[in-house]
Amino acid sequence: MARRAAGGKGVKGARRPEVRLPVPAPYGGGGLEPDGDYDGLEFRDADLGGQDGSGARFMDCSLVGCALDETRLHHARVLDSALTGVRGLGTDLAEATLRDVELTDARLGGPQLHGAVLERVLIRGGKIDFLNLRTARLRDVVFEGCVLVEPDFGGARLERVEFVDCVLKGADFHAATLTDVDLRGAASLEISAGLDRLSGAVISTAQLLDLAPVLAVEWGIRVED
Repeated sequence: MARRAAGGKGVKGARRPEVRLPVPAPYGGGGLEPDGDYDGLEFRDADLGGQDGSGARFMDCSLVGCALDETRLHHARVLDSALTGVRGLGTDLAEATLRDVELTDARLGGPQLHGAVLERVLIRGGKIDFLNLRTARLRDVVFEGCVLVEPDFGGARLERVEFVDCVLKGADFHAATLTDVDLRGAASLEISAGLDRLSGAVISTAQLLDLAPVLAVEWGIRVED
C-alpha cells in the first residue's frame, strides 16, 4: 500500500510507503549470508557490522537499533520493511533495491547507495553524512525531518522526490535528472554543484533569494553595490 503525498501546483506528489508488518519472528543470529533469504524477521539491537549479506532479500522485516558498520549489502533487496534507529559507517548498499521501505532516525556515515533503486521510500528523522546516491534511481522518495550532509546525487534520476522539513548541506546534483522534485519544504537548502540541473525541480521564492549568490557565480554575474 502507498499513499500519495500532497504536491504543489504543477508538481506531482510522491507516493509514500505504508509499511504494515506481520508479527515478526526474532532473528536467531548466526550472521548474514550472501544471497540469504530473510522473511518476516525482527533484527533487534543486532550487531551486523562487517557481515556480508550481498544479494540477500529482506521481506517484511524490521531492523531496530542495529549496527551496520561496513555491512556489505551490495545488490540486496529490501522490500516492505522498516528500519528504525540503525547506525553505522560505510554501509554498502550499492546497486541495492529498496521498495516500500521506511527508514526512521538513522545515524549513518558514508552509506554507499550508488546505482541503487529506491521506490516508495520514506527517510524520516536522523542524520546521514556523505550519502552516496550517484547514478541511483529515486522514484516516490520522501526525505522528512532529516539532516543530509553533503549528499551526492551526481548522475542520479529523481522522479517525484520531496524534501520536507529537512536540512540539505552541500547537496551535489551534478549531471542529475530531476522530474517533479519538490525542494520547497526543505528547512535549509545548500547546493554545492548541479544548479544547472534544477529545471525539473520547484523551489520557493525565499530559497531562490538564498541561492542567488551561488547562481550569480554559476552564471558569471558580478554583483556590486
